[in-house]
Amino acid sequence: MRNLLIVGCGDVVRRALPVLLQRWRIIALVRHRDAFLDALGVRQIVGDLDQPQTLHRLAGIADAVIHSAPPPGTGNGDPRTRRLIAALKRGKTLPRRLVYISTTGVYGDCAGDWVPESRPRRAKSPRATRRVDAEQQLRAWGAGGHCQMGILRAPGIYAADRLPLERLHKGLPLLHASEDSHTNHIHADDLARACIVALHRGGNCRSYNICDDSTLPMGEWFDLLADSFGLARSPRVSRAEAERVLPAMQWSFMRESRRLLNVRMKRELKLQLRYPTVVDGVHAARKSSCSG
Repeated sequence: MRNLLIVGCGDVVRRALPVLLQRWRIIALVRHRDAFLDALGVRQIVGDLDQPQTLHRLAGIADAVIHSAPPPGTGNGDPRTRRLIAALKRGKTLPRRLVYISTTGVYGDCAGDWVPESRPRRAKSPRATRRVDAEQQLRAWGAGGHCQMGILRAPGIYAADRLPLERLHKGLPLLHASEDSHTNHIHADDLARACIVALHRGGNCRSYNICDDSTLPMGEWFDLLADSFGLARSPRVSRAEAERVLPAMQWSFMRESRRLLNVRMKRELKLQLRYPTVVDGVHAARKSSCSG
């Protein structure tokens, strides 16, 4: 079996592990040893992308890589990705394929337009700007012919255990329907499956919008959640009022509007979504909460 290095073994990648372990020997870069990974038989290398001296053991060990570690929380670039590439390049043998989980925030505000992967990246938030830097570093490495590079751009990730119900409990306002932003989603299980298929399919330096077929305004998304779980719908306010009263992070998500096209995901990765719309995903989450 070939070796797969996982950098950033969070919730999404853990959902993919049962399938990946059937096909690969898994090595995970971790800051601290993890009992869950131990139980699965995942080999762990203790290291930290913020401490390059801890990354020397990554050289030459991987046939492929899944990179889902986020950039730092500050700055304009992603030094973590730079250090990862440097560590991998020190090996006598290089990974033949790398899959990176990025964000659709790299497109910036598209005023509700339909957005294919070919649309220029015009990130506005510092968070998304750091993702653009990571993509550019990985593309530059892939363009050199050393490693097949695939970029999975994910929007709002949700699952039964990661629904934004706390926002509804807090009663934070949403925008009036006439001023609302379009939002996009992917179930965590489907994003995990996208990671799996991207290791085997897709072209070099190719990006993919990994999203479902929903095209809801943000207010309708939260109304769906409220109605499904018996919670009060959020009040609606104008954009000017929302910018004034909402936390900066909340407002940064609400002020951007785009509708993602996922044709490339379906045609090239041949990914069939388990949850084609958020209605499907929320229905499954509600069903599981009732049975639990």
